[in-house]
Amino acid sequence: MRKALAVVSLVAAFGAASQAGAVTLTLACGAVGQELELCKAGADRWAKRTGNTVRIFESPNLTNDRLGLYQQQLAARSSDIDVYQLDIIWPGLLSQHFVDLKGKVPAAELNRHFPRIVEANTVNGKLVAMPWFTDAGLLYYRTDLLRKYGYSAAPKTWAELATMAKKIQDGERPSNSTFAGFVFQGKNYEGLTCDALEWISSFNGGTIVDNTGRITINNPRAAQALDTAASWIRSISPAGVTTYGEEEARGIFQSGNAAFMRNWPYAYALGQSEDSKVKGKIGVAPLPAGPGGKPAATLGGWNLGVSSYSKNQAAAIELVRYLTGPEEQKIRAIEGAYNPTISALYRDQAILKANPFFGSLLSVFTNAVPRPSAATKGKYNQVSQAFSTAVSNVLNGRSKGQAAVAQLSTELARIKGRGF
Repeated sequence: MRKALAVVSLVAAFGAASQAGAVTLTLACGAVGQELELCKAGADRWAKRTGNTVRIFESPNLTNDRLGLYQQQLAARSSDIDVYQLDIIWPGLLSQHFVDLKGKVPAAELNRHFPRIVEANTVNGKLVAMPWFTDAGLLYYRTDLLRKYGYSAAPKTWAELATMAKKIQDGERPSNSTFAGFVFQGKNYEGLTCDALEWISSFNGGTIVDNTGRITINNPRAAQALDTAASWIRSISPAGVTTYGEEEARGIFQSGNAAFMRNWPYAYALGQSEDSKVKGKIGVAPLPAGPGGKPAATLGGWNLGVSSYSKNQAAAIELVRYLTGPEEQKIRAIEGAYNPTISALYRDQAILKANPFFGSLLSVFTNAVPRPSAATKGKYNQVSQAFSTAVSNVLNGRSKGQAAVAQLSTELARIKGRGF
C-alpha cells in the first residue's frame, strides 16, 4: 500500500493550531498532472482559515489501482483517511462506506452544481459525495501543424483524423523519427474503457449496457468501431500506445511528438506551461464522429466524500464544502483547467480567458456519455474490466471486432447472472 502522508498542510504561523477544537484530517488526492499540487494548495487555504491541519494521502495515478487501495482501507473500516477523492463511477460501489451529505450540505450549495452530477453521486437517496470537478474526453491538436499541412479545422470524423494524422506524421518523420499522428489511452485499464466507449458511441454502437441493464455491445457498429481503432496501431499511432495512460499520452504530445491526442481537460493548462514544447500551439475540439454518428465524450470527473469511519466527520464535511465551493473551483479552473461543476463559473471571464474552450465546448461537458455504472451497480468494475480487456485484445491484434464483442456479450451475461 502506498503511503505518502508526509505532504502536510501547516496551519498559519500565528498559532491557529492552538485554537480550541482544532483537528487533523487526512485527504486522499490523486496525482495526475497538477492534481496533487492543487489539492494540497486548497487544503492549505482551508487549514489556515480554520486552524485545522490537513494531511494529504497521495493516491495512485491509475483509477483501477486507486479503487483497489480505497477498497482495502474501507473494508478494514480504517479511520486513517477522512475525505476521499471519488471517481464519478464509484458511488454505487462504495456508498455504504460514506456519510450521507444530504441535509449536511445546505440545499442552496448543492443546487449550484450540475444536476446530473449530483444525481450520479446519489445512491438510493443518499448523497455519497459532493461534485468537485467534471471531465469529458477531448481532442487536442497542433494548430501550427494543421496550418503547415493545409488544414483549416480539426477533423470532424475518425476517417478525417486518420487521413490528417498520416499526412502530418509522414511529413514530420524525416526530421523526427518518433513523431506520431495520434496518441490516446490504450493501456488495459479504466482509461481504455473511457476511450473505447467514445469510439463505440460515436459509431452508434451503444453504451455496452443500456440504462435498463440490457447488454447491447454485440452489434456490427461496435465491432466496426473497435476494428477502426485497431487500424490506427502502427499506422498513425505507435505500437506502444497500448501501454499508455493519460500521462504517457500527454508527455508525448506536450514534448512536440504528436499531431493529435485524446485526453481530459487537465492536459490543456500543462500544455500551455512555460516548459511545454507546444505552448501556444494547442487547439481543442470535440472528438470525431464515426460513420453516420455524432461526437461522443465519456463523462468523467471526481468528487469528495466523507468516510463513515472518520473520527472527525463534522470537520471533514466542512473541508468538503470548502473545496467543492465556487472559490476553490475557480482557482482550480484557472490554474489547472479543471472543469467546474458549478454552472455559473462557465460565465466567469477569468476562467474563460484561461480556458477559451470551456465556453465553446460547454455542450461537450454537459452532454457527455456516462459509463454504465448506474445500470450495473456493484458489478460495474467487473463489467469495465471485461470490456477494456476485450478492447485491448482487438488493439493488440489478438481478436477482431466482431469476435470480441460477441465473446464480451457472453462474458457480460455471466457477470450479470440474475441481474445487475
